Amino acid sequence: MSGVRVLLADDQELVRAGFAMILEARDDITVVGEAADGLEAVELAATTDPDVVLMDVRMPRLDGIEATRRIVESGSRARVVMLTTFDLDEPVFAALRAGASGFLLKDIRPAELAEAVRVVARGEALLAPTVTRRLLDRFATGLPAGPAQSARLDALTAREAEVLTLVARALTNAEIGERLFLTQATVKTHVSAILMKLGLRDRVQAAVFAYETGLVRPGSGGP
Repeated sequence: MSGVRVLLADDQELVRAGFAMILEARDDITVVGEAADGLEAVELAATTDPDVVLMDVRMPRLDGIEATRRIVESGSRARVVMLTTFDLDEPVFAALRAGASGFLLKDIRPAELAEAVRVVARGEALLAPTVTRRLLDRFATGLPAGPAQSARLDALTAREAEVLTLVARALTNAEIGERLFLTQATVKTHVSAILMKLGLRDRVQAAVFAYETGLVRPGSGGP
């Protein structure tokens, strides 16, 4: 494995330099580009083929949310992680809807930053499921679910829809297995099938999709 390729996007040069120094000190992480605004981030994502993009929410010319949307819609394999100074603010929710795989606070410790990059590159959810759910419960009221979005649910089997509901309700694979009397391996297979059928990147996006389609509603009971 050649290591994790990271693109940094932040309008503050000192922030980019600090993050680059932290990440480049790791043998398994390489910074392949630095962008000073959203438009440059979109362009560099297309030319540098990163595994992970660390994206500031607020940037000139094009903000991080729209830049994330464009990167995701371009078909890039990169997973986008938002950088923010605010925990669970509205822009973070908008970024998740745009396709981001999670968010990090800018005051994160160096070792935690490196590990977060590795986690996202592996395709695992960066956000704790309970944090994702709290975000969705807070902001998802009245989400528009277009016919095309809802129709995508038809691609799932009844069991897969059931598993998706529990993923969105912040249950782990082990907890889902206990609830449905399935092995963890079987649950993992169902989750992989759900992501593939719906064209989603990770569990975070699966949770967003479940709320968008009305499969799970804000405040709809605990696990």
